[in-house]
Amino acid sequence: MTGQEISNLLEKQRNYYRSGATISVKFRINQLKKLYSAVKKYQSEINDALTADLGKSSYEGFMCESGLVLAEISYMIRHTRSFAKRKTVYTPLAQFPSHSFKQPIPYGNCLIMSPWNYPFLLSIDPLCNAIAAGNTAILKPSAYSPATSGIIEKIVGECFSPEYVAVVTGGREENAALLDQKFDFVFFTGSQSVGKEVLRHTAEHLTPAVLELGGKSPCIVDKTANIKLAAKRIVFGKYLNCGQTCVAPDYILCDASIKDAFVSEVIREIKAQYGKKPLQNKDYGKIVNNKHFTRLCDLIDQNKVVFGGKTDLNTNQIEPTVMDNVSFDDAVMQEEIFGPIMPIITFDSIDNVIAELKKKDKPLALYLFSSDRRNKKRVTTELSYGGGCINDVVIHLATSSMGFGGVGESGMGAYHGRSGFDAFSHTKSIVDKKTWLDLPMRYQPYKSKFYEKLLHIFLR
Repeated sequence: MTGQEISNLLEKQRNYYRSGATISVKFRINQLKKLYSAVKKYQSEINDALTADLGKSSYEGFMCESGLVLAEISYMIRHTRSFAKRKTVYTPLAQFPSHSFKQPIPYGNCLIMSPWNYPFLLSIDPLCNAIAAGNTAILKPSAYSPATSGIIEKIVGECFSPEYVAVVTGGREENAALLDQKFDFVFFTGSQSVGKEVLRHTAEHLTPAVLELGGKSPCIVDKTANIKLAAKRIVFGKYLNCGQTCVAPDYILCDASIKDAFVSEVIREIKAQYGKKPLQNKDYGKIVNNKHFTRLCDLIDQNKVVFGGKTDLNTNQIEPTVMDNVSFDDAVMQEEIFGPIMPIITFDSIDNVIAELKKKDKPLALYLFSSDRRNKKRVTTELSYGGGCINDVVIHLATSSMGFGGVGESGMGAYHGRSGFDAFSHTKSIVDKKTWLDLPMRYQPYKSKFYEKLLHIFLR
């Protein structure tokens, strides 16, 4: 799609929004129901697309993408009416007689840019929130997941008219053309480097934005952890989608006293979950393309590999890999891994770990495996990160009852459930002043001492 075609499409969406068609809560809920039905209808095609793009099994595709989408849409169908209601707030005596309330309204015309690693989930989830909040939307899926982009375009085209919701496919040229436009709100999920470019463009138009980025999310395993259970859950979260998960535990910080036992359990769990030959496991996926495959291969230091490390250029697959005796100076620690490589760094003091993490960029997620109440409190209160888990990984994003988002270098803003509705809405503060009484103390001339005393009472 050319820049002019994108501009024409956005103008049609502006006119549609200005018509007031999206404001009705009943309309919004009906659109969500149509979307829910279409996702159910095309479940098989969605799974096939995810397999084609990322090698995901149908089970993983439903568990991590379409199933979560259906849960989010269902949640928004149930709660949009209450989310959209005006909320009465306390009115100070000085404003008597009046009624004060907060009213959420849509931003208007929104742009949603989604990534390739969870291409269906990270496209339709924010779209669901945008619809619930009463916006129009242009959805731009990643060019790296073309099969999923195709089914998204099919579903959106069947459910909505393009002046309401439209899909723009393509690569960098289309991305640039979209970002040159003036939207009312932009929602972006992707890398930090591209996120900076998005923010530069939105700043030109003073457009509010939510950025869902990534980073090196640490996973701390202290000496009080249940080692066997920790290894089981970490292996699941680390190698899910071949490590191509924004909230995957990027690296492990393990207490030196239990490190050998932990590594042994991790290796045992990899064999249990993926088999002795993971590259032959039909449910084990692939790296999205050759570019990322090559980048990941360059991060593997074979001298530090204690398990895995084998690769297959023909299928873009990398075995679940464990690297021991890693330091913060190693190549694998210089960037977000975003692949099936688990570096393990040891520590002797939790105090040193917390002090070190305070110096680093704020990650999207942080995980702690511990039975120590003091360590749990310190990690959750002293460190800044988007969100996380205690004694588990990844699952904190799989609920509509909590917002999901980053902080600092890992992003800004949050979505899912109420947080998603609020992200795509502006909340107006309104005072409805009554006309049957008009208190005189605010008007000039300011002469009466009585009114001055009365004003002090009102403003306390």
